[in-house]
Amino acid sequence: QVQLVESGGGLVQPGGSLRLSCAASGRIFSINAMGWYRQAPGKQRELVAGITSGSSTNYADSVKGRFTMSRANGKNTVYLQMNSLKPEDTAVYYCNADLRTYYSGTYVTGDYWGQGTQVTVSS
Repeated sequence: QVQLVESGGGLVQPGGSLRLSCAASGRIFSINAMGWYRQAPGKQRELVAGITSGSSTNYADSVKGRFTMSRANGKNTVYLQMNSLKPEDTAVYYCNADLRTYYSGTYVTGDYWGQGTQVTVSS
């Protein structure tokens, strides 16, 4: 099957920076898109940034100009560079992949999620 593993979360002061990584592994045959989501306590999970197989990106309005998502060419790894962090950015950040895998003798397309990594922005 497929596994997504995030890393890079932690505790930072307001105005600081973090870089999150997400590595996808397993029987992956193609990736249509990957995204970073976040969820704060008591709030809905929201899309932070997304990237297509052609490397076009989109961002939530709340992070435009501060966050940058990228993907290594030819690798199933994406990054989220987070600058000028604010307390409002505190959340668990999840990696998501819309991909096609080979399972039980056939190709299956669907969404896969990482375990999440905690980002805390506090003085």
